[in-house]
Amino acid sequence: MEIREVPFCTVDWDTIKPTRHAGITGDAYWRTFEMGNIRVRMVEYAPGYLADHWCKRGHVLLVLEGELETELDDGRKFTLMPGMSYQVAEDSNPHRSYTEKGAKLFIVD
Repeated sequence: MEIREVPFCTVDWDTIKPTRHAGITGDAYWRTFEMGNIRVRMVEYAPGYLADHWCKRGHVLLVLEGELETELDDGRKFTLMPGMSYQVAEDSNPHRSYTEKGAKLFIVD
């Protein structure tokens, strides 16, 4: 990953208003910071959230709280607990998220 046009800066996530993103079931709440060629998000999935799409975007995702199930379009499933991450390249392994209990994530893409 090459981060371009992003000078040193800090983010106080509590000052960023969350935006609601409905899933097939449940909601996701994103606090988003974008600059240069990166997007950084603090995301909270409500219990029962299931993404409404297969994502092809590259990410680095870290689970901060809760439990996240990530399903790949080939049928493989991965359960991530706090302190676990996944990394996936752009246009590789389309994936979607589900959480029964809810989850808080830190995502860079």
